[in-house]
Amino acid sequence: MSTLTAVHVALSFVGIATGIVVLVGLLMRRWLSLWNSAFLATTALTSATGFVFPFEHLLPSHVVGALSLVILALAAFALYARHLAGGWKRTYVVSAVAALYFNVFVLVVQAFLKVPALHALAPTQAEPPFAIAQLAVLLIFAAAGVAAFIQSKYWTALSVPAQPSFSR
Repeated sequence: MSTLTAVHVALSFVGIATGIVVLVGLLMRRWLSLWNSAFLATTALTSATGFVFPFEHLLPSHVVGALSLVILALAAFALYARHLAGGWKRTYVVSAVAALYFNVFVLVVQAFLKVPALHALAPTQAEPPFAIAQLAVLLIFAAAGVAAFIQSKYWTALSVPAQPSFSR
């Protein structure tokens, strides 16, 4: 089980790191094809491996994982099947930012469970420090998502399907 946990956590950190790079690229109107592919793959694998752990009943983490997989499937469809044509580029932006948000949401939950100083502040995760941290994460991602959505109207797609180019 410890190997599975290590792989799951490593995938999660890589998914978050690549997602942040992708988000910055979206905000700067820069298309980073390999980063986008790595983000989608590692974030999907993070969610998928979460279902491999033994469990007796449905947990909130399963709901978040399932939502993340649906959102990632939509992002992959927008990118690889629709090549970000028309409204699909904005669909990709919204779904990619939402998938990254879910991954960071879970990171905050895990931090409050595993980091002693944070756990002491919110041992049941019903305390104000936990709510404030999650609200801050939500607001940051909402603002970044809106900004990336607005920036997406200035993109110009090339004929290369998985590598759109953004104009300045």
